[in-house]
Amino acid sequence: MKAFTIDRYSKNAPGQITEMPEPQLRDDDVLIQVHAASVNPLDSKIKSGEFKLILPYRLPLILGNDMAGTVVRVGASVHRFKAGDEVYARADDGRIGTFAEYISVRASSLALKPKNLTMVEAAAVPLVALTAWQVLVETAKLKKGQKVFIQAGSGGVGSVAIQLAKHLGAFVATTTSTANVDWAKALGADVVIDYKKQDFSSVLHDYDVVLNSLGNDELKKSLQILKPGGHLISISGPPTPTFADARGLAWPLKQVLRLLSAGIRNKAKKRGVDYTFVFMRADGAQLREITSLIESGAIRPIVDKVFPFADTHKALDCVDSGRVKGKVVVQML
Repeated sequence: MKAFTIDRYSKNAPGQITEMPEPQLRDDDVLIQVHAASVNPLDSKIKSGEFKLILPYRLPLILGNDMAGTVVRVGASVHRFKAGDEVYARADDGRIGTFAEYISVRASSLALKPKNLTMVEAAAVPLVALTAWQVLVETAKLKKGQKVFIQAGSGGVGSVAIQLAKHLGAFVATTTSTANVDWAKALGADVVIDYKKQDFSSVLHDYDVVLNSLGNDELKKSLQILKPGGHLISISGPPTPTFADARGLAWPLKQVLRLLSAGIRNKAKKRGVDYTFVFMRADGAQLREITSLIESGAIRPIVDKVFPFADTHKALDCVDSGRVKGKVVVQML
């Protein structure tokens, strides 16, 4: 099968489309013909080697973390899905590779595609929607009437998180560029801060939850806007020892993460707030919940640009530019 691969970790090497073996089908797997796959900042981080200690992949590596497609066949122990089903998923951490004609995914990570979405639209959903769900529903346990600040509201995660937070009944603030202020308001944000004109830490106060997706400066400033007992949740790091325990990482690596996160954990403790690092995981049951929200109209995916499979490298460059509104998708079929 054709697949977009890297043979070494590099920020600048573009990757290439090559011939790779069709993925093996385990008893609890579903083999899927990929129709479309979305591009995420995580793909570039993996490509550059940023996660090689946490996610030790074998090279050559097929990139790509989420997709939509059609079931080709199922493993012996799979009963929820059958050949011909239209499905979507975030691939399991250790078995990524959605930039390919086929991929095997554990049945427990898979869900039927929302009926009201095209394959391209569905491909844009899993990673960002599961991230938003695992931050706001699972970790923050966001409640009606609470105040949440979602950074980078026009990005892939931000655009879904705004919609999910509003569905949960929260008051939502976000940041975006001048050109996207009205657009972010239309998504449901109650307060939209133009980061080119204002510093969010001087405008917002007494928030219950912050979803941080940016750098260390924004992380530290986020502490200032939280009320005592608030929760700072970061998807961009630094990872914590709790995260290391959850992933079963080796003791030396756990100590490295302890040191990396010590500063923000201590600052959070002094301010009486919690700090959590979330690295989203594949979860078919949560994806089914998200499907219901999409089919009811509570959440809609935002697709900015679509690239043909042959231009996967251009799609990665587009996401790296940081000027994407919503998601970029690579179309196979």
